[in-house]
Amino acid sequence: MTALPLMDGPPVDYGPDEPAMIRYRAEGTERALALDNRGPVRIDDDGNVDPAILDAYGRHGFYVLQGVLGQQERADLEAGVADMLDRAPVTKGATTDRHGRPAIGVGLRGRNLSWVRPLSDPLGGTDANRGRHPAKMNEPTVPDGAPEWVVQLILGSLQFSDACLRTYANPDLLTVAAAINGPDFTPFNEAVWIKQPRLGGSVAWHQDGWTHWDHPDLDEGTHGFNFMGQLYGCDATNGLWVVPGSHRIGKADIAAMAAEAGSDRLPDAVPLVCEPGDVAITNRQCIHGSFANTSDRVRVTINMGFHRRRSVLGVEGGGIHNEVATYDEAYIERRSEVLMYAIDARRQRFGDERPFRYEPFAGREDRYRWDDDARAGIADYNLFDLGI
Repeated sequence: MTALPLMDGPPVDYGPDEPAMIRYRAEGTERALALDNRGPVRIDDDGNVDPAILDAYGRHGFYVLQGVLGQQERADLEAGVADMLDRAPVTKGATTDRHGRPAIGVGLRGRNLSWVRPLSDPLGGTDANRGRHPAKMNEPTVPDGAPEWVVQLILGSLQFSDACLRTYANPDLLTVAAAINGPDFTPFNEAVWIKQPRLGGSVAWHQDGWTHWDHPDLDEGTHGFNFMGQLYGCDATNGLWVVPGSHRIGKADIAAMAAEAGSDRLPDAVPLVCEPGDVAITNRQCIHGSFANTSDRVRVTINMGFHRRRSVLGVEGGGIHNEVATYDEAYIERRSEVLMYAIDARRQRFGDERPFRYEPFAGREDRYRWDDDARAGIADYNLFDLGI
């Protein structure tokens, strides 16, 4: 498998902060690999996930499931991501791709492509996303010849890539989702992160949830989790960083933490260290973020989020991933239908697998067959994301 093309030119680094970054990455990697939160998916004959996986995830707030995405699935995903980028607008604001065709997302109402200036932090210290990124990240010097904008995030990715849709229904991952969030779990949203070599911007430290911090029943799983499938692997230079255990502390004062650290290098954070095909489970309440990608290695993350049903049912959410709305049964069912199409799309591609049985739609599977009509029908499905 071949990663995305590298940008030509001299190395890119953090200038006077580079020695400190090198130490920080090395120390963080050592701490990450010393944790007991990585290994293959282990599911018994009765469909139960190994309790040791759930225990380690519960303590640390993240877990690296090794080798989940096989060679064929990764090849399909690589082709799908390459196709989406080939169909992307030629630059931010354009309506055609580099071939002159209508670009991906044109004519849709939902958010699709998110652009970033190379090596920048567009969110830190701003009011964006309900102000949940309170501290600015270090922005390295942009290399000569860099484009003005680069694609960093593709939202609503299931409507643009059959490969992403099929991975969404990976039965091992959905079995883990049911073990964490219950058999009636619901979707959250899906996206593809692309941290381009020497260009990818940072994502300032944050916690994802916003609706339930003051709820009397708040616990470590209230705001759900994300699966983060790594197409090419990731490390301390280009991957996500997480503060272990921070999903259990409630709403953190990240600005104060950064001020105490004296930089954007939070001292307790560790990087996700993954091989190609690994999938990390990351609790949305964990403090997490990523640095600008000054390395020569691309990171492509297939992101798929899930919630407990009781966290979204009857809740007024939205405002970041979708319009503000109250999530009633009909809303949740409409958003969940794409999972049923994904299960059938995967059945068609990987016929030797046992498809996942999604309890809320049990007995209605035959209504959801993946074909051209279904593909047209899920356009703008992410308008109904369950953001909390």
